[in-house]
Amino acid sequence: MTQTHDLSATRMAAAVRSREVSPVELADHYLARIERLNEQVGAYVTVTAERAREEARRAEKAVLDAADPAELPPLHGVPVPIKDLNMVQGVRMTFGSAAYAEMTGFADDHVVTKLAQAGTVLLGKTTTPEFGLPCYTEGDVAPPARTPWDLTRSAGGSSGGAAAAVASGLAPIAQGSDGGGSIRIPSSACGLFGIKPTRGRVSSGPIIPDLFGLATNGPIARTVRDAALMLDVMAGHMPGDLYRAPQVDGSFLSFADRAPGRLRIARSLEPPVPGAEVHPDCVAAYEAASALLEELGHEVVDLPQVLGADLVAHFVTLWGAMATMTPVADEDQDKLQPLTRWLRGLGEATSAPQLLQAHAVLQGELRKAFPVMDEFDAVLHPTLAMPPVPVGYFHDQEPEENFRRQANFTPFTAVYNISGQPAVNVPLHWNDDGLPIGIMLAGRLGGEGTLISLSAQLEEARPWIGRKPEIWTA
Repeated sequence: MTQTHDLSATRMAAAVRSREVSPVELADHYLARIERLNEQVGAYVTVTAERAREEARRAEKAVLDAADPAELPPLHGVPVPIKDLNMVQGVRMTFGSAAYAEMTGFADDHVVTKLAQAGTVLLGKTTTPEFGLPCYTEGDVAPPARTPWDLTRSAGGSSGGAAAAVASGLAPIAQGSDGGGSIRIPSSACGLFGIKPTRGRVSSGPIIPDLFGLATNGPIARTVRDAALMLDVMAGHMPGDLYRAPQVDGSFLSFADRAPGRLRIARSLEPPVPGAEVHPDCVAAYEAASALLEELGHEVVDLPQVLGADLVAHFVTLWGAMATMTPVADEDQDKLQPLTRWLRGLGEATSAPQLLQAHAVLQGELRKAFPVMDEFDAVLHPTLAMPPVPVGYFHDQEPEENFRRQANFTPFTAVYNISGQPAVNVPLHWNDDGLPIGIMLAGRLGGEGTLISLSAQLEEARPWIGRKPEIWTA
């Protein structure tokens, strides 16, 4: 029997406009599921039930009053949560940290404003690790985010709560952000499609700076079309943004209905992190995706080595500096987690010349790498080097070991934050234990449309929407 949360976001929006489904019904349905199931999956740190019902009532009135409901915004009445690294005015904002457990948002991030203008209904704030720094979502202000495919295992991070919500049927789509893989990692762990857009495609303002251009907002969804529609809503350059992505010919959603043509696709299984090893299940997903791409008529060749292991230390320098960007009062320092204190210590010990030198070296390497990568329409990697790991696998370790494990788990993702290229997780594979194993496709700068067309082709060839964890029917 079809349940309300079986509907895709695009289908849900169409059903609202045609008056088949009411926004109030949708909000009530998701809020009831959140109340029953959130403790198991750790998707939400804050639920805005009263606000959601009020926004849903206004959305329903707008549908009933509209002369032509087809002219309503594209996600009118669709419930969507916001990651707890993004600010919503009047809503609790923790940054995943006990040091901010009682803060209330004093402004709306631009991405929040854009989603509201698109007609969405706010369900709440999804869990994130402290300041979004780790690749897993475990902390002091909310339960761990768990993949619904195995509740003993992590949903990944730092958009772990967002992915857990979508994969568990606690939200139809979710906003995430990605500074080193934080959309693609949980999308892989939870069996979802996620897009890290091109640098400058989605504004991080007005509060969060985009100094290094590593992090960006993006969509997490069950289908390619849902993610593409959400990216259309979120995208846009805002005054003061340091980066601007190349313009796209048409909407992102339109690319989901375009055949990609025959593409030249490079692939690489070589982790750029020293000591990282790719698990056989991730190799199997990578090889199966390579074979499927060739079956669909694409040329698949091995990628020459373009970015080496020597870049890791420079990325860590930037990451440590970014860890210092969230101010913490002296009296709250002891509330920070050990990993956060360790990363902030690295950042505080980095001089301005060292930071600039690290950034300069990364740019210099990219100037050599882009002429090679730009020869290809897309680049294929495993998204992760391991299947989803048990809760505590990282968090229970001392900071240095914790960070080493994270680097070995996610050796492929951060490269595309350094380069600014768009990259997606495609949920094509599940292992013998029933755990999702994603593959990653990266594109040229501004090439989200090609990735969306290609991903839609893969989705049609190997549909994944029918795969649902047991909690889905709860």
